[in-house]
Amino acid sequence: MRGPQPVPIVLSDAERQALEELSRRHSTPQQRALRARIVLAAADGLNHRQIARRLDISLDTARRWRQRWRALQAVAGADLSVAERLEDAPRAGRPVRISAAQVCQIVELACAAPERAGRPISQWTGREIADESMRRGIVACISERHATRLLKRGRCSRIAGATG
Repeated sequence: MRGPQPVPIVLSDAERQALEELSRRHSTPQQRALRARIVLAAADGLNHRQIARRLDISLDTARRWRQRWRALQAVAGADLSVAERLEDAPRAGRPVRISAAQVCQIVELACAAPERAGRPISQWTGREIADESMRRGIVACISERHATRLLKRGRCSRIAGATG
């Protein structure tokens, strides 16, 4: 073959078994299963072009996941599981304005009865949670929509309109 050959990937038995299991399991998200198949093909000695052709992906995708796997392979398995190595890298974006501690306080508020907060309602709504969160000083400003999204993510089922 012409050109430089990609750096080979050497998998331990445990890593290979975990990757094969992820690629076959029906409950594995498709992106993660594809990434597992890319790493397995790279470990079998295929180059980027062969992997791309076999899995019907771009060369860049095959190259990226070989490089990411090699970069994360040095991390101990106890610190980072095989599945976690195949997750998306963090993306740049707007900095977080509501901390995890504040989210916990909002969820805690939503899981308490509205009567305990002096509200004359039987169930919390996004608007009521947002108003009460600002009144208590948990956050300086929050929209009712964002409060509802936070509660959906926390799966607090006592909020009207935020169950699901």
